[in-house]
Amino acid sequence: MSIESDTENTGIDNDSANPIEIIYEDEFLVAINKEAGLLVHRSWLDKGETRFAMQLTRDAVGCHVFPVHRLDKPTSGVLLFAKSPSVARSLNEAFTDHQVTKQYLAVVRGYMTEQGTIDYALSFKPDAIADKFADLEKEAQEAVTHWQSLAQIELPFAVSKKHDTSRYSLVRLTPETGRKHQLRRHMRHLFHHIVGDTSHGDGRHNRFFRTQYDCARMLLHAQTLALSHPVTAEPLRLTAGLDSQWLRILEEFDWVESAEG
Repeated sequence: MSIESDTENTGIDNDSANPIEIIYEDEFLVAINKEAGLLVHRSWLDKGETRFAMQLTRDAVGCHVFPVHRLDKPTSGVLLFAKSPSVARSLNEAFTDHQVTKQYLAVVRGYMTEQGTIDYALSFKPDAIADKFADLEKEAQEAVTHWQSLAQIELPFAVSKKHDTSRYSLVRLTPETGRKHQLRRHMRHLFHHIVGDTSHGDGRHNRFFRTQYDCARMLLHAQTLALSHPVTAEPLRLTAGLDSQWLRILEEFDWVESAEG
């Protein structure tokens, strides 16, 4: 039997009064729909932050939780926690052994081909504080990402001085490896920057989406996570809905059905 934990509507709005949105829970696991801008846990990189996914989830379920993977602060979507160290170890092994399938939605600049794969090793990019004692001579690590183009649009706005119009694609990204900022760096390498990415994106397109569509977030969303349950071995597919800024873009571009496919 397959366990489906899709939210009732892929257009669930996270901008609500609830402190955290739980999309799946049993005695061993809990998965949430992390909002954009929320840190997974406390970090020296953001000393001023007071809200963290790990603490909010712990308070919501009434027990300690253990993170088994991470999402960047500006990325929204499925975030999975274990409720015990033993289950966390099993899940960590599953992620390490590539037994977990992660699929993301992203809006990128330009028209991407129908489908493809980028196999491009990523060098270690240390954070000034978090990676203060890390090995800075670490070799570049293998990084593989598959993509599928879901929809495209050409807009009558000259975001770049070289073109009278601007093109964008809605894509599904499936990382085979889990390197730091992998999807963001891979899209930059292909010159299909993710819209709203202030670290690896294109500032002109970020500003355009802020002013034209009131969209200030990075348009990268961890839509689904598929794995075998670490205790029961049942197939488990977790799906996280989209927030209001994502929905506004999808509706404006007539991409709602494409995103749900």
